[in-house]
Amino acid sequence: MVYLCLFFLGAIVSATVLAVCYLGISHLLRVQRCRVVSWDTRLRAESARLAESRKATTALTEKLERDRLTLNGDIAAFAARNIQYDSLVEENNGLKQDCFNLTIHLKKMDLDQAALAQRQRENSKKANEIAQRYLKETVSWIGDRLNANNFSSCKQRLLNVIDACRSIGFCVSEEEQSAMLEVLQKDFEQAVRNEFARQEQARIKSQIREEESLAREIDKQLKDAQRERAAIAAALEKALKETKDEHSAEVELLRTKLKEAEERAERAISQAQLTRAGHVYVLSNIGSFGEGMFKVGMTRRLDPYERVNELSSASVPFPYDVHMMISCDDAPSLENALHKELHKRRVNKINLRKEFFRVDLDEIRNIVESRHGTVDYHAEPEAFQYRESIDMPDEDFEFIERTAEAVAGNVDSAVPDED
Repeated sequence: MVYLCLFFLGAIVSATVLAVCYLGISHLLRVQRCRVVSWDTRLRAESARLAESRKATTALTEKLERDRLTLNGDIAAFAARNIQYDSLVEENNGLKQDCFNLTIHLKKMDLDQAALAQRQRENSKKANEIAQRYLKETVSWIGDRLNANNFSSCKQRLLNVIDACRSIGFCVSEEEQSAMLEVLQKDFEQAVRNEFARQEQARIKSQIREEESLAREIDKQLKDAQRERAAIAAALEKALKETKDEHSAEVELLRTKLKEAEERAERAISQAQLTRAGHVYVLSNIGSFGEGMFKVGMTRRLDPYERVNELSSASVPFPYDVHMMISCDDAPSLENALHKELHKRRVNKINLRKEFFRVDLDEIRNIVESRHGTVDYHAEPEAFQYRESIDMPDEDFEFIERTAEAVAGNVDSAVPDED
């Protein structure tokens, strides 16, 4: 019993001890499990950290590899640029030789430059002498050929020669240029005076010839008028004897003719006494010169249209049209007044003897009326041949040409050949 109790007591104690041990071991296991979980968490964190470190290490390794390759390339490049001492010595010797050769070449160039400068000075001296002679001869040549109509061209030629001399280094000062131009102007003034004197002499001779021609024409007309008057007077006297002093139509007609003949004779005598009398004419030729251009001149001929016909000769393609034909006692004064008023409208500004003006016809008419009084004029030119030539069809022109050639052929065939 006792043993049984002890057995049971021992069993209880053992169970208790086992329970205590079990509880202790369970506690220890739970604590250990917590530690294992903590260690596992730490291990996972450390693994993640190690993975990041491994990535960083891999990147750093790759960068270091790239840097290694770059460094190897730099080392190779540096090694390629590295020059051996013997090469430096050889290159230095070559440079010394080049410097020596360059020094010799520079000395030779200095000598050549000195010689070239000397030749340049000699050439400049010769060029200046030639330019001076050329300028002098040109001035003399221009002076010999200067006339009243070429001042502008001579002046321009002189300026061109001066510019050419300056372009080669020959110095022509502004004072020398002004002096040469002043001499040219004085020579031109003298040439104008000489030309004016020559033209005045020619005008006087022409006037004398014209007056002599006019006198012969007047004398001829006077003689014709006297013969006509004598013939009419004889016929009148004969008619009066036949009609026994009776008035008849024939007698009246003869008396009228006699009166007209006497008037013509008186006019011829009056015209002979008025040496400055004549006609001032205003002409145009639009077919030859275009519109707006007029010729203003004068003539002392009894029939002024003879002068118009002379001007309309073969020298112009179309005849002149008369806008005004002014009969006056002092034709030269009226012509001179018109030329002075229209001076700035001259077409030829060099030769003032030319009588062509680009002006409006009403302006000419106003000047004439202010000097002479009211005049009759034709505002529009007829220009018959010019207008007909423009409007003529080709077939008409060909017909005229064929007709002219046929007539010329007939005339040539009718003229006997000269021996």
